[in-house]
Amino acid sequence: MPASQKPALSPATYRKDVKRIPTRFGYGDGVIEAGRKNENVVVLCCDLTESTRSFGFKEAYPERFIQMGVAEQSMAAIAGGLALEGKIPFISSYAAFSPGRNWEQIRLCAAIQNQPVKIMGAHAGVSVGPDGATHQMLEDIALMRVLPNMTVLSPCDYLEAKRAVEACVAIRGPVYIRFGRSATPSFTTAKTPFKIGRAETFKSGTDVAIIATGPLVHEALLAAKALEEKKIHAMVINCHTIKPLDHETIIAAAKTCGAVVTVEEAQAAGGLGGAVAECLARYQPTPMRMIGMQDCFGTSGDPDQLIKAFHLDHTEIIKQVLSVLTMKVS
Repeated sequence: MPASQKPALSPATYRKDVKRIPTRFGYGDGVIEAGRKNENVVVLCCDLTESTRSFGFKEAYPERFIQMGVAEQSMAAIAGGLALEGKIPFISSYAAFSPGRNWEQIRLCAAIQNQPVKIMGAHAGVSVGPDGATHQMLEDIALMRVLPNMTVLSPCDYLEAKRAVEACVAIRGPVYIRFGRSATPSFTTAKTPFKIGRAETFKSGTDVAIIATGPLVHEALLAAKALEEKKIHAMVINCHTIKPLDHETIIAAAKTCGAVVTVEEAQAAGGLGGAVAECLARYQPTPMRMIGMQDCFGTSGDPDQLIKAFHLDHTEIIKQVLSVLTMKVS
């Protein structure tokens, strides 16, 4: 990758003092900006305005905020009606409840009618921590990417989350964006390339392509840096848009590297891993490994400890890279 094309990541990306901010904060700040730019933006929330960070929009535009109470199914249905009347509704709750509890209403009132309902799923992944398996939504990517008309996003850090929220307003159909609860490294900048539907190469390499999504993109970068010491040059791709998947970038990476490892804080079956496997099976069969939740639920614990316990950190990425390299066709 020419120097002029390298992504502008934070100088602190690989340092221990890298700033850490929850991606859900990106939703809170992004939706305020979206509301400032477009008066049709409205926000609905299910009694979780603090946790989902919807309170900022409520304070800025109280006449465009609807408190639904504990009623995710009604929230999705009402949002569909608002969209039919020309509004751009953002609905927010824990991902375990939206889309976990109201998937049918999202399907009927947003996806089938291709309405611009923006579904914001907070507290996704095992890094929710102490709340345990009931609140650690791991199946949301699979649930949402199977819906026709649905765009599915998993931003890697706070700033990318903010940019995703602002950008999704322009998409005419429904959009799902997942966010984490815990503070995670914030390493992109305003100059880092971002466009919905386009995967971004954060590090060039020719030996293996690490395709990651969400905050675990940072773990992929740490793994790639460590692999350099082993003379293994790993490409790192930030696949923030899981649907529509950037087939062109993924196929090119597979051709260049001849081996692929996917990384996500979600069920690998049906998630990013499944999506990449489908793409490669059809267009460019390539040896691959999938890092993610392996057909299991989470448990209560410290967020960082859970990431390690479920083998989602950079040490596991390194291990799987070394494994997949033995499968490369010479």
